[in-house]
Amino acid sequence: MRLPRLLFPLVAFAFIFYLTSAPHGTAARQLGASKGAAAAALEQEVLQEINLARTRPAEYAAYLEQLRPRFVGNEYRYPGRPGLSTAEGVRALEEAIGFLRAAKPVPALTLSRGMCSGAHELVKEQAGTDVTGHKGADGSFCEQRAQRFGTWAAPIGENLSYGEDPARERVITLLIDDGFADRNHRKRLFDASFKVAGIACGDHRLGAMCVITLAGGFSDGPKTAGPAAKPAAPAPTGGAKRY
Repeated sequence: MRLPRLLFPLVAFAFIFYLTSAPHGTAARQLGASKGAAAAALEQEVLQEINLARTRPAEYAAYLEQLRPRFVGNEYRYPGRPGLSTAEGVRALEEAIGFLRAAKPVPALTLSRGMCSGAHELVKEQAGTDVTGHKGADGSFCEQRAQRFGTWAAPIGENLSYGEDPARERVITLLIDDGFADRNHRKRLFDASFKVAGIACGDHRLGAMCVITLAGGFSDGPKTAGPAAKPAAPAPTGGAKRY
């Protein structure tokens, strides 16, 4: 769940941590001890979770339904921890459940090596810092970063996730999309126009970050400096902490 964007960096991280209770959620928490292997494992798990939601949405809805008893009004309660206020409370959860129950399956995403490299550019830049967001220090966005490693086909978009939560909770957070009226994080994950993905995860002061870049297609090519980014270009909306 997420509160309005200005409050998000602090509250989102806390809520993501609250969701972390399942035994499958080890990769994110191990990044500090074995960063390379844990990051690679988390990347694979995130793609698996996204593809599970895309191809079997009704089944995925059951994971969200398990969260219903933890809401009291707009407060999310987890045993043994203080309650956490959300922007929309259970309403956003119920909307996401309804969406998944009604959604038609869409094809699984194929992992693209070049797009993973483009996503990793942002991970390298923000690693070990408290910097968040889509815009690189050089003004680049996902379009420019992907283009350094090949040619992408439209559409293209990006979700970002920060925190200590494992893959399933990251994807659940994106699907619920609390506090974002357009639900663009959820829409992006279920957009059948997206065929390929690039996923890169790494260490971050908020726990771990994952960059999820999606496109209509991608052809790998030699690494290039890429075109200069336009400073005024709008950032793609995306990801959990969600950006």
